[in-house]
Amino acid sequence: MGAYLLGVALFALGIAVTIALHEAGHMFTARAFGMRVRRYFIGFGPTIWSKRKGHTQYGVAAVPVGGFCDIAGMTAQDPVTAEEAPHAMVNKPWWQRVIVLSGGVIMNLIVGFIILYGVAVTSGIPNPYADHTPTVGEVTCVADQLDTETMADCSGTGPAGEAGVRVGDRILALNGEELEDFYELRDTVLTMPGEDAVLTVERDGQVREITVEVASVTRLNPQGFEVRAGAIGVANAPVENAVRQFGPVEAVGATGAFTWQLLEGTVEAIIQFPAKIPGVVASIFGAERDIEGPMSVVGASRVGGELVERSLWDVFWMMLASLNFFLALFNLIPLPPLDGGHIAVVLYEKIRDLFRRMRGKPAGGPANYEKLMPVTYVMAAALLSVGAIVIVADIVNPVRLFG
Repeated sequence: MGAYLLGVALFALGIAVTIALHEAGHMFTARAFGMRVRRYFIGFGPTIWSKRKGHTQYGVAAVPVGGFCDIAGMTAQDPVTAEEAPHAMVNKPWWQRVIVLSGGVIMNLIVGFIILYGVAVTSGIPNPYADHTPTVGEVTCVADQLDTETMADCSGTGPAGEAGVRVGDRILALNGEELEDFYELRDTVLTMPGEDAVLTVERDGQVREITVEVASVTRLNPQGFEVRAGAIGVANAPVENAVRQFGPVEAVGATGAFTWQLLEGTVEAIIQFPAKIPGVVASIFGAERDIEGPMSVVGASRVGGELVERSLWDVFWMMLASLNFFLALFNLIPLPPLDGGHIAVVLYEKIRDLFRRMRGKPAGGPANYEKLMPVTYVMAAALLSVGAIVIVADIVNPVRLFG
């Protein structure tokens, strides 16, 4: 229990540091371009502690769900004093404003990279250079799923074995589509009950095609209901050097490659994010919680506790790196009040002025943010609502990695 609570506390601290560094990215870049930073706060709501140093008030607020960096003149509607005017953000060149608005994103990307680099040289990261081509480790019969832990009895070699698939075969493609890994093969076959699957197989250096009749079997979906699914009866062989430790120099490239893989996965997760919310709501009322669904600070910290309790420090740090990447890319969504929304406004001003110059007109001046307030309010309300839902789910039905 002591290790678990330590992990919870450490991951919560890691989230707080992540937020602090995100806002620090805005603050450092703003100061680099001579902008006036009025306030730098971690959290929202009533102030717990604050201290003024120079022109900036630093503080911690009561609700630890974010933070903010108040830069003078972020918009034309933000009043500035005569003394602040030369340092107002809205009066700076557009490219400086974009860099400052991207400062938090850049900081999170750097932090995530540094964390992964540390794991790569100390314990090892998933090897980005490993060959994940599906390789058959076993051919087996297929059976219906009886419950979450039990399969029905079966016999024989299964559809794949009967069609001629052998242990050691490398499955390069399914129905002409190249496969990146075994999971892609599995997930595609699941959608093909009763159909023919043409496997492009490499064996002993020779490539051949094997047609497998996909069996129709019973599987349980995440809600526990029976569904029909496809199965061919192959198990994947372990990926060689799936996790690898790198030297200090080699780790730079390896970490970069692995970071890119994580960023691609993060983009996919953000795209799927809205579709995951109904499942989170259902989990509050007893449905099974999706282990790959959204988590709040509460849920992520609990998972961090589970990892530390089992001494899985490498996974702990990689999860914190992933959080940095999620925060970075989520903030790039081009809607206010996210950083991406503010960046989109600046780019809009630049493109608008370009067309105005082409028509012989002067620049149009800063955008009127008051027209964006309805969108801002809707987005803020949506983010707060989703955040509250996920927190409730993390309390009543949390994600558990180890049962």
